[in-house]
Amino acid sequence: MPVPVGHGMSGPSTFDKLKMGAMMGGSVGLIIGFIFGATNIIRFGPGPNGMLRTLGQYMVGSAATFGFFMGIGTTIRTDSPIAKEAMAGYHRRPMMMPRQYIRRVNPESN
Repeated sequence: MPVPVGHGMSGPSTFDKLKMGAMMGGSVGLIIGFIFGATNIIRFGPGPNGMLRTLGQYMVGSAATFGFFMGIGTTIRTDSPIAKEAMAGYHRRPMMMPRQYIRRVNPESN
């Protein structure tokens, strides 16, 4: 859960964001690994390792992959002063331009 930023308080550190992203990705990966592993076990059988070990391999592999990439992605997306300054231009009011009126000729009137 993100730490609220208030007066005199700082937000979560980069390492905290990495951990939070890795935990979110890991939990999503466990669920996806369970669904995908159970589907493959039903379709093709458990194989030589047995049902629980095969399902566990799917779940752990998927959780590690999702957690790694989600942790990296969350860390990269950290709001830095440079990024805030670059994005400030996107939040200004749009410049109003006069509309150019083009006379349209109705082809049916000819």
